[in-house]
Amino acid sequence: MTDHPDYFVKSVEKAFAVLLAFSTAQPRLTMTQVASKVDVSRASARRFLLTLTDLGYLRADGGQFELTPRCLDLGASFLSALSLPQIAEPHLKSLSTQLSETTSLCILDGPDIVYVARVASPRLLAVSINVGTRFPAWITSMGRVLIAGLAPMERESYFDSITLQHFTERSIATMDELRAEIDRVAQNGWSIVSEELEDGLRGVAVPVWRSGRVVAAVNVSLQAYRASPDMVVATVVPLLQQAARLIGDDFGGTVPGRG
Repeated sequence: MTDHPDYFVKSVEKAFAVLLAFSTAQPRLTMTQVASKVDVSRASARRFLLTLTDLGYLRADGGQFELTPRCLDLGASFLSALSLPQIAEPHLKSLSTQLSETTSLCILDGPDIVYVARVASPRLLAVSINVGTRFPAWITSMGRVLIAGLAPMERESYFDSITLQHFTERSIATMDELRAEIDRVAQNGWSIVSEELEDGLRGVAVPVWRSGRVVAAVNVSLQAYRASPDMVVATVVPLLQQAARLIGDDFGGTVPGRG
């Protein structure tokens, strides 16, 4: 039996144990099930369940109970104290270490992407990029992922607001080409942009999801000669998707099945 300090309130421990008894696999529980999972009597389980129901953290439906959205309040203050860049940074560092490449997190701001977190690789790239750097979203892998994540009307508004320009000989030249590329990105769930922004530079990005919408994009920048696009899709994209899922989870939830 665990020894606790004198100040320890076991009823508080049990109350949290009752809340934690609910899970994705078992979102609805009966009084008997809660008593068994928390290892208390049915009478104690009843008192905890009814008290938590009165407080608004549970709702009763016949003989079953389930969590309410008020439970989100328990983590809201913690999450609000963390910014997306702070949450993303350890995952970007891990990804950069795995790949020995530069990793970044970007958001969409008007017609541009803005770098909000970045972990540089020892391999220096020709483009000078820091937190706060902006580029037209349409020319970057991160931007195309973010544009693809827009609602249809927002996407059309974005297309209407931009003018294409040539950064290199490989830059997309027409709006029809850009629209087709954004459709491919939306279908694939990732974007690769090869030498359109800077000669010799290839970028690959995937979306970060929260509450059913794309809130950011995670990117790896690498020299084009180091890997073919097919190799990038096979080796880099899965690691990017894993990092994006972890960032999304830490930031409040992802869309299952789409990295």
